[in-house]
Amino acid sequence: MRELDLRYVKAHLPHRPDNAHKGTMGSLCSITGSYGFSGAAVLSAKAALRSGVGLLFQIIPEAIYPVYAASVYESVCVPVSGSALGTVSPADLDAIQNTVDRASAVLIGCGMGNTPATAAVLRAVISRSRVPVIIDADGINALSLHKDILDAAHPPLILTPHIKEFSRLTGLSVSEILSDQQGAAEQFIKDHPDLVLVLKSHRTVIATKAETCLNTAGNSGMAKGGSGDVLAGIIASLTAQGANPADAAAIGVHIHALAGDLAAQRFSKTAMLPSDIIACLPDIYRRIEAL
Repeated sequence: MRELDLRYVKAHLPHRPDNAHKGTMGSLCSITGSYGFSGAAVLSAKAALRSGVGLLFQIIPEAIYPVYAASVYESVCVPVSGSALGTVSPADLDAIQNTVDRASAVLIGCGMGNTPATAAVLRAVISRSRVPVIIDADGINALSLHKDILDAAHPPLILTPHIKEFSRLTGLSVSEILSDQQGAAEQFIKDHPDLVLVLKSHRTVIATKAETCLNTAGNSGMAKGGSGDVLAGIIASLTAQGANPADAAAIGVHIHALAGDLAAQRFSKTAMLPSDIIACLPDIYRRIEAL
């Protein structure tokens, strides 16, 4: 198993040439957030932007558009009518598909809600996309109820479950997973060899058919709702910029963890917030660039 470090991150970070412009640094379509969970969309978007993506297209239900637009200035908003519950719905698929077609990666799931409507959107995005799709949170919960969606997938998929979500997805108990996290991750990849799995825990495991990586950075201050949204945004941003999905997952996990360690130093493990992780990202990228 490979243990991640900063030099590995440096070697696999997408190149940013001096003559870059927004059109050459990737475009991310983000399908996140719902009524009551606007923060998930905001956190994932800010993390993606802080991680260098050139353009962020945000599919956002009209129910939370004012909150999101007042919080994230740098994204291109694509408001959709959504469902009565304030989630995206199949009626929005034309706008979603038009946006996916403009993107170099797609992020779906953070705070999206787990309803029949959102599951239908997830199915359509996975089946129609021709670029990598990063699936987090409610996207994974939907997969656990509709596992056939994985079999229909064409693009590379990155799944980012925490232990409980992975339990729902696999049928393994939490204790079974924790007793052999690496083994559980590697068995899942044997069954789904075209996926990238980011199994989040105290020590996150990133598994692909080529290798397994272990992240040993990070701290208990990151154990707060929203930290996973930040990670999903970082990984999606790096993927959109052209990083191989396996590399984007591994280096994204380590960057996220290092920023979390810096946030703990500045604010304490008790008081730090997921938004503080985002605030610490510039210092981590400066460290990488200085190597």
